Amino acid sequence: MDNEIFKSCPEEFELIPQGGWTALILSTAAYFAAILGVIGASFLMDVMPGLGAFAMVVFIAYLSLGWIFWLGLRVVRPNEALVLTLFGRYIGTIMKEGFYYVNPFSTAVYPQREHEAARAAAMAAVSGNEKNITAPKLSKTISLKALTLDNQRQKINDLGGNPIEVGIVVIWRVVSPARAVFSVEDYKTFVSIQADSATRDVVRCYPYDNGGDDPSPSLRGSSAEVSQAIMKELNQRVCNAGIEIIDARITHLAYAPEIAAAMLQRQQATAIIEARQKIVDGAVGMVEMALKKLDDGRICQLDDERKAQMVSNLLVVLCSGKDAQPVVNSGSIY
Repeated sequence: MDNEIFKSCPEEFELIPQGGWTALILSTAAYFAAILGVIGASFLMDVMPGLGAFAMVVFIAYLSLGWIFWLGLRVVRPNEALVLTLFGRYIGTIMKEGFYYVNPFSTAVYPQREHEAARAAAMAAVSGNEKNITAPKLSKTISLKALTLDNQRQKINDLGGNPIEVGIVVIWRVVSPARAVFSVEDYKTFVSIQADSATRDVVRCYPYDNGGDDPSPSLRGSSAEVSQAIMKELNQRVCNAGIEIIDARITHLAYAPEIAAAMLQRQQATAIIEARQKIVDGAVGMVEMALKKLDDGRICQLDDERKAQMVSNLLVVLCSGKDAQPVVNSGSIY
């Protein structure tokens, strides 16, 4: 895929924030200190009204706004990442698991969750069972685990123009969360569409089956090579979006229903011809061996006409598709 599309995407920057436990203890202690300060300011107002009133306003203001510091506490689980922006500007990605404290005004970005929530709402509206459909949890972390994409079967024309049905399964993962979030709107849908396109481009370069002794690769006979070609093509399409394809395998391969019967007859005819060739080769060898043993053993002397008749009879018996009915000749052969 053209790199010009992804030039405006920010480069991945790993953010190493402060520990969350220290910030939690300090902010909680400061909150309790403000509560004690309000109590102390109420007694101070009897002695020094001006100073007591000022202290009361300061501590009450902190109690009203101090909870904002707790918004900076973030938890990142194993194999997850958190992409952060501050007032619309990308500031970094937390890649390691742990309990952290970041700028409380920073925002975790993950548009995929919004699309999942929108799809759940659309499904509820279509089915009319809003109560039975549970909306996905709006977590802001991005999974770095290996994900499985099982694409639906699609109809593609092979190298010979024959319509076939192909289904693939793709194992993939996010390696650059920032690029996955900022380069495409919905990276899961992006991978699915690119998998369909890559499969179509690769499959049309191979025939379904060569048949015979043709050693050239085909979809049915070289599935491993075709799978590697699909994985390579797909990696080139999605790598700039921060996604890595681990594996791609063909799970379904068959002729389209409209030509399946005709192709089955062709395969049956090919199999019958190959079987007949083997039968004829074996029959000729047996006839040659029989004639040689008759001559070597001097069992009987046959002229050319009798040899031709014997060869004909043996080939009929050996190559016939049904059991031969023997005819006993009790008279002379002449």
